[in-house]
Amino acid sequence: MLSILRSLVQEVNGARDLQEALDVIVSRVQKAMGTEVCSVYLLDPATNRYILMATEGLYRKAVGKVSLGYSEGLVGLVGSREEPINLEDAPAHPRYRYFPETGEERFRSFLGVPIIHHRRVLGVLVVQQRESSRCFDEGEEAFLVTVSAQLAGVIAHSEATGAISGLSLTGEEARDVSFNGVPGAPGVAIGDGVVVYPAADLDVVPEKPAEDIEQELEMFRAAVKAVREDIERVANRLASQLRPEEQALFDVYLRMLGDEALPGEVANQIREGTWAQGALKQVVQQYVRHFEMMDDHYLQERAVDVRDLGRRLLSHLQEGDQRHLEYPARTVLVSEELTPAMLGEVPKGQLVGLVSVKGSSNSHVAILARAMGVPTVMGLVDIPVNQLDGKELVVDGFEGQIFASPSDDLRAFYQAICDEEDELIRGLEALRDQPCETTDGHRVSMLVNTGLMTDVVRSLSHGAEGIGLYRTEVPFMIKDRFPSEQEQRQYYREQLEAFAPNPVTMRTLDVGGDKSLTYFPIQEENPFLGWRGIRVTLDHPEIFLVQVRAMLKASEGLNNLQIMLPMISNISEVEESLHLIYRVYHEVREEGYDIHMPKVGVMVEIPAAVYQIRELADRVDFLSVGSNDLTQYLLAVDRNNPRVAQLYHSYHPAVLQALVRIAQDAHAVGKPVGICGELAGDPGGALLLMAMGFDSLSMNAASLPKVKSVIRSVSREWAMQLLEDVLLLDSPHVIKSCVDLALRNAGFGRYLRPGKSTTVAFAEKALS
Repeated sequence: MLSILRSLVQEVNGARDLQEALDVIVSRVQKAMGTEVCSVYLLDPATNRYILMATEGLYRKAVGKVSLGYSEGLVGLVGSREEPINLEDAPAHPRYRYFPETGEERFRSFLGVPIIHHRRVLGVLVVQQRESSRCFDEGEEAFLVTVSAQLAGVIAHSEATGAISGLSLTGEEARDVSFNGVPGAPGVAIGDGVVVYPAADLDVVPEKPAEDIEQELEMFRAAVKAVREDIERVANRLASQLRPEEQALFDVYLRMLGDEALPGEVANQIREGTWAQGALKQVVQQYVRHFEMMDDHYLQERAVDVRDLGRRLLSHLQEGDQRHLEYPARTVLVSEELTPAMLGEVPKGQLVGLVSVKGSSNSHVAILARAMGVPTVMGLVDIPVNQLDGKELVVDGFEGQIFASPSDDLRAFYQAICDEEDELIRGLEALRDQPCETTDGHRVSMLVNTGLMTDVVRSLSHGAEGIGLYRTEVPFMIKDRFPSEQEQRQYYREQLEAFAPNPVTMRTLDVGGDKSLTYFPIQEENPFLGWRGIRVTLDHPEIFLVQVRAMLKASEGLNNLQIMLPMISNISEVEESLHLIYRVYHEVREEGYDIHMPKVGVMVEIPAAVYQIRELADRVDFLSVGSNDLTQYLLAVDRNNPRVAQLYHSYHPAVLQALVRIAQDAHAVGKPVGICGELAGDPGGALLLMAMGFDSLSMNAASLPKVKSVIRSVSREWAMQLLEDVLLLDSPHVIKSCVDLALRNAGFGRYLRPGKSTTVAFAEKALS
């Protein structure tokens, strides 16, 4: 069964479209299980009905025509219960629904299993048998469940590909096709998708039509000729060093490049209207799948040769293709994995949005996007990225959603959000130089999180009172080596000078987890619980000492530096770090630098630190909560993983209770405590944090005007009553709704983003 399953998955992965994938599934499953019928019913999101999409054993004329309501018949029962149903006599079941056009009255035994992907029921896989005495056994049921689970992702991907191409399951025009990811940078963008991809990677070549078929054929023939010459040259050079059987491998490559072999098939694809790179990708992947499915081990290994040959041809094609990407006036850049260099290629003023399949909200590109104010969505699952080139896209950086082929209504809905945001920001500019103080006189420091000089420019224009978190890893991430002491000193001086005399809190190097350096790779099975933050720099004091020395020298004459230690879980880590900082301080003073000893604080990001606040506070000058990491560690949820993103919630009761305790314990020993993270930049979250007693709130510059406006318009007494009320609740969603309701009642509804998916909000607006 494992061999059959492996072969089935490979064959389905090789299908050109959803219909071919489904036809393969029903054919192979029917044969593997020895049943008379195998059918697939898919749930059409547009009509909420199950449609018979493929069958082996029922009448083919029923495909695409027979449909059932969401809870209708045995198929609907399987889908609504989300579990297998195994019956010896299906017609005797009260939920049995008979469709004469299928011819299924001949079959009595029934086994149906749901096809579920990320909690969403995609459809139902059914096998049927004529004999009433046959009951599908446990092994057969388990096999069908395994097939369903294995193929759910493939079906979801194929379904999405068809939808992006403009067709629904029923063949009607598809609009407003949505995909969920992780918010990378807030905001909304409407523009045209431009897919960018690394060189010589067949998997990411986008699908595009050929603009000039003869030109594409000419480029491909030139690439084949160049690769043949390369292989012949290498073969001749190594002829004296290789045995005849090893020399024969070069002959295999050359035979594959014969006109009747791979090049002939690629040329045929080009003549049918596919550009050369896309045609090469299709043929090579078809060859690879064919070889991988063979039983002979030697022939299976030939798949590697075909893949290598494909890469060589693609490399020559890309060298010979002098056409450059054309960037429309409103470019949404799309890639498997965006890089800062890709952003730099887009002409100034034309980049409006970013979409990256890989990456997280903490990746360098996301940080850069927030600094540039470019709405970004990252970490998308099952998105056919190669299909998005040239498509009109809506990027919702608030919710972490993108929409392809938006309808006029959806486009207007998002354009209204864009216009509201622009108007709101303009209206808040008058608050820039006003203090962040409640109506009853309680003052809160408004700080910003930075990593680049572009952050600083935006922060100063929005009235920031200092930096609550400077991510010092950013200078390390934009280099291909560790930056020198002098280079670091220059980066740090820019930040310190920009905000002097206000405080600038610099976090020591925080790599590991989802933040990696190409020249200092950290490979771990569980990176978030591994070697990261202070653990790395204490194990490499040469990195830590150089960084602290650069910080101290950069602060000369300004003395507004504060140093913060990340990922603290033990008192010993604080003591060891302080020892090294004091050592560097005295060394720098001896070198003649006139500096003051900076304040040193720790980040509270780990549950262990929550229960040691008093002990930590005894040893440092201040504390700062990293609410993003603290939330994910308290809830055991990777916040960058879209598969569990719905479980990550900053308003979770456990998170709020922990934050209350931190503020109380810090103030009990007379130490200031701040917070940096997404919760601080949320107007409702900021109110709760202010009520808890946090002395400073640090956030992205774009969030600062809204938060300041809300805090200046309420009393602390009002906020404390709101906090008292929500701490009695046990659901994060209910808490968020209560806070939003309180803000709306106070006149701040325009500051809120929809707490549910924008798809639902748009649907509700359309219905109203």
